[in-house]
Amino acid sequence: MYRTHTNGELRLTHVNQTVTLSGWVQKVRDKGFMMWIDVRDRYGITQLLLDENRSSKELMEKARQLGREFVVQITGTVIEREAKNKNIPTGDIEILVTELKILNAALTPPFTIEDETDGGDELRMQYRYLDIRRNPVRENLIFRHKVSLEVRKYLSEHGFIDVETPYLIKSTPEGARDFVVPSRMNPGQFYALPQSPQTFKQLLMVAGMDKYYQIVKCFRDEDLRADRQPEFTQIDCEMAFVRQEDILNTFEGLTRHLLKEIKGVEVAQFPRMTYEEAMKTYGNDKPDIRFGMKFGELTDLTQNKGFSVFDNAELVVGIAAPGCSEYTRKQIDELTEFVKRPQVGASGLIYVRYNMDGTLKSSVDKFFTEDQLKLWAEKLGAEKGDLFLILAGNEAKTRTQLSILRMHMATSLGLRKPNEFAPLWVVDFPLLEWDEESGRYHAMHHPFTSPKPEDLHLLSTDPGKVRANAYDMVLNGNEIGGGSIRIHDKETQSQMFDLLGFTKEEAQNQFGFLMNAFQFGAPPHGGLAFGLDRLVAILGGQETIRDFIAFPKNNSGRDVMIDAPSAIDTSQLNELFLDIKPIS
Repeated sequence: MYRTHTNGELRLTHVNQTVTLSGWVQKVRDKGFMMWIDVRDRYGITQLLLDENRSSKELMEKARQLGREFVVQITGTVIEREAKNKNIPTGDIEILVTELKILNAALTPPFTIEDETDGGDELRMQYRYLDIRRNPVRENLIFRHKVSLEVRKYLSEHGFIDVETPYLIKSTPEGARDFVVPSRMNPGQFYALPQSPQTFKQLLMVAGMDKYYQIVKCFRDEDLRADRQPEFTQIDCEMAFVRQEDILNTFEGLTRHLLKEIKGVEVAQFPRMTYEEAMKTYGNDKPDIRFGMKFGELTDLTQNKGFSVFDNAELVVGIAAPGCSEYTRKQIDELTEFVKRPQVGASGLIYVRYNMDGTLKSSVDKFFTEDQLKLWAEKLGAEKGDLFLILAGNEAKTRTQLSILRMHMATSLGLRKPNEFAPLWVVDFPLLEWDEESGRYHAMHHPFTSPKPEDLHLLSTDPGKVRANAYDMVLNGNEIGGGSIRIHDKETQSQMFDLLGFTKEEAQNQFGFLMNAFQFGAPPHGGLAFGLDRLVAILGGQETIRDFIAFPKNNSGRDVMIDAPSAIDTSQLNELFLDIKPIS
C-alpha cells in the first residue's frame, strides 16, 4: 500500500509505530548532519527526520535529491518532536525515516505552494491544479462540498426528489444570450445550453413529481464580473400545490439550516421588504441590512431655497454616515471624487457635519439655516457626530448613486463584517419593465412568473403596475436566490406572451410544448433557485466566487489552463455545416 496514514493524522498516541506516508514535498531543510522534510497531502503536513547517526548515508543522499512538489513515499517510526509546532495538528511528532521512494520528480512550480503565495491571479489560474494544492483554495472547495451536502440532506428530508434535466435544449430569445451548440445530425440547427432548467422543472410539476430539486450547471453568454461566470451552479427547486408563503417558509428553513450547520449561526425569522420599500430606503433591490444609513428624502425641505442644484432636482436624498463628522476636508473631497467617477456618475456631493456639540455646519450654509439643517437631521435619523452625505438629480439615477456611496462608506467604516449574516426576503417585484429601446415590455424575472392575484385585472388595462408573485432572498447585500409562483393556466400564459411582444406563432414555436402540457392539468406551482457559487462564497466570508470553483474562467471568460475557447479544425466545421474560417 502507498500509505497507512494520511499526513494530518498522526499524534503522540502513535509514537513508536511504524508507518508509511505518501505526499508532496513542501519544504526541505538540510543542516548537513540532519535533514527535515515537510510532506503534504490534502489532510495536512507531517515532518520527516533524517540524521547521520540514525539514517544511512544512501538514504541521506537520496533525500538530498528531493525538490519542492516531488511525490514521495516514506516508511519510518513515529517519534516525539523535541521542538514542537503548535500551529499544525501533527506538530507534536515527526517520522524518523527508514525508507524513501521517489514516486515522481517535479519541476520547480511557477509560484510557491503556500497559504500566502507569490503567484498572481492569472498565473495561478494557468496552473490551477497547483493552486488547489494551497490550503486556502483546497479548504474553499471542501467548504463548498459541505454546503452542497447539507443542501441535499435538508431537501431530501423535506421530500424533494433529485431529477436531472437536459443540457442540450432549445434556444429562447428572453433573458441573457444563450451558448449554442450546432447539431451535426440536423444541419443548420442548434441546441442551446440551459440558462436554467425553468421549463423542465415546470413540466415535472405537470408530471406530478410534486417536489423537485437539482444542483445543476447553467450557462449564460454575458459580460463577466467578480461574482459571475459563463457557467455557474444553481440549487434549482420547484414545488406543486403551494402558495408564496409555503415557498418562503421552506427555503428560509434551508438557509437557516445552512447557517446553523455550516457557520454555527442561529438566525431568527427573516425580515421581509417590498421591492418598492427596498428601492426607496436603500436604492437597490438587494440591500445590505447589516448596518443602517437608510435613505432620507429631503426634496420637500430643500427646494425653492435659492440653491439651483436642489431646486432643479427631481430628488434630493441623503444618508447619515455614523461617527464621521470629523472627516477632514481631504476625506470629503475624496468622497466627492468617488461619486463623480464614471462608474457612479454623480455631478457632486453636498455634506453636513453634525458636530458633537449639536451644531451643524454644511457646504451650503449660504442657502440654509441651522434650524433647517436640523430638520434634515430628523429626516436622516442622524445623531451627533454623524456626517450627512447628500445627492440630487434624476430620481432613479440618484438613488442608484447613493446606494453605491452607502456601500462604499460601509466598507470604509468596517460595517460589512464577513462573519455577520443578515438575510431578508424582497417581495412584490414589478411583473414587467418597459424598455424604451425596443418599445415593449420585458419580464423582470421570466415569462412564466405569475402576477399577484389581486393585480390580475391590471394585465389588460395597466400592465406596468402589475406586481409579480415573485421573491428574492438577499444575504449581506447579495441576491443569493430568487423565484416566483408560476403561471399554470394557458390563458394567462398566452396573455403574458402577448404583453411581451410575442406573436401567437412565435409563442407556439418557442414555448408550445409548455402551453400544450398545461392543457393536461397543470397544478399551481412555484419555485426558487439559489446561486450556489455566490451562496458558498458569502457563507465563506467572501463575495468573489472564483476561489470557490475548482476550475473557473478568467474575467474574459477564458479558461487559461486548457486555453479555451479555441479554434477548431476545418474538418470539424465542415461536419457541422458551418461556413466559418478557422482563426489561426
